[in-house]
Amino acid sequence: MSDDSGIETFIVEIYEKDEKVYGKIVKLLENNDKEALCEKCTGETYNQPILGLDIIKGLEFDGNYYRNGRIFSPEKGKSYKCRLSLEEGNPNVLEVRSYIAFIYETQYWRRFK
Repeated sequence: MSDDSGIETFIVEIYEKDEKVYGKIVKLLENNDKEALCEKCTGETYNQPILGLDIIKGLEFDGNYYRNGRIFSPEKGKSYKCRLSLEEGNPNVLEVRSYIAFIYETQYWRRFK
C-alpha cells in the first residue's frame, strides 16, 4: 500500500526464514513497469529492481506480535521499526505498524487470493 495515498501499489509475499518473518514485493500494481528501480534506496539496494525487494526484514514472534525487525518504504527510501499482527477476528487482514521513536503509523493489508 502506498505510504501517502492509501492506494494499493504492490503485493507483498510474507514468508518465514530461519524463524524470522520477511516480506518481499512480488507484484507491482500501480506501476506496471516490471523493471522499475528503487531510486530512493540507499546502499546496496540503490537502483535495484523494486520487484523482488525485501521490504520487511527479521521480525520475530513474541506471543502476540511479530516485532524486532524493520519495514522499508521504497517510496520514501526510509526504514522503520515494525510490528505485524493479524487483525482480531479477521485472519485475512494484516495490521502493519511502523515506528519512529514513539510515533507510529498503522496500515491494514488485505490478503491477496
